Amino acid sequence: MRTTVQDVMTTDVAAVNEKASFHTVADLLIERGVSGVPVVDDDNRVLGVVSETDLLAKEEFKERYYGDAYRPPLRARLRHTAGSEGSGYRKAQGETAGALMTSPARTTTPDASVVLAARRMDRYGVKRLPVVDDGGRLVGIVSRRDLIKVFLRSDGDIERRIRDALPGEPGIAVSEGVVTLSGVLDEHSHAIRAVRLAENVDGVVAVHDELSWKHDDIVEMPMWGGA
Repeated sequence: MRTTVQDVMTTDVAAVNEKASFHTVADLLIERGVSGVPVVDDDNRVLGVVSETDLLAKEEFKERYYGDAYRPPLRARLRHTAGSEGSGYRKAQGETAGALMTSPARTTTPDASVVLAARRMDRYGVKRLPVVDDGGRLVGIVSRRDLIKVFLRSDGDIERRIRDALPGEPGIAVSEGVVTLSGVLDEHSHAIRAVRLAENVDGVVAVHDELSWKHDDIVEMPMWGGA
C-alpha cells in the first residue's frame, strides 16, 4: 500500500483569514516558527498562501513610501528601473492577508500519494502544500519535512511490504532502507519486475540487484536499416 498525504500531513494547521492584518500574519509566522501559512475565506476554503517573502515586499519597496534616504537592495532598484516589479509593489501596498498572499495556492488532497505531493512541490518550487477536501476546504498541510518521514520506516516494515508484493520469489535483505534482492528466478522478466516493485515501496532508499535467472525471456528487438 502506498503512503498517502493523509498518512504524513499535519492537521494542526496555522492559517489566517483573508481579512487578517499584516501584523496578525507576521505574529503568527513568528509564533508558529513557519515561513508561510494558508489564507482562507470565512468557509475555510483555501484562497492562497502568505509567506515571509510576501511580507518583506514592504521593506523591498520602502523607498516608494519613505523617500530617498532609504536605499533598497540592488535587486529592488534594478526591478524598479527595468519596470518588472510584477506583484511585488502591489503586495508592498497590502494591509491584509488577502492583499499580501500569493494566489492561487498550490494544493493537494489527503488521498494523493506522497510521490505526487513531492513532485508538485518540486514543480512549483514550494516548501509546503495546503491539503484540501473535495470542497477546497483546508484539512491539513504537508511539508517537505513531512514527506521525509516515509524514509523513517523500519527495515522490518520495508521487508514485510516487499515480501507481500513478491511472495516466494527472491531473497530479501534490508539494512537502513537499502534493499538487496538475491537468488535465482525462473525468468529474466521476473527479476526486472522484482527490482521495480522493491524500488516503489515507500521508505526504500536504494535497491541492490543480485538476482540471476534460468531463462532469458527478454527478446531484443531487431535493428532494421540498410547498409
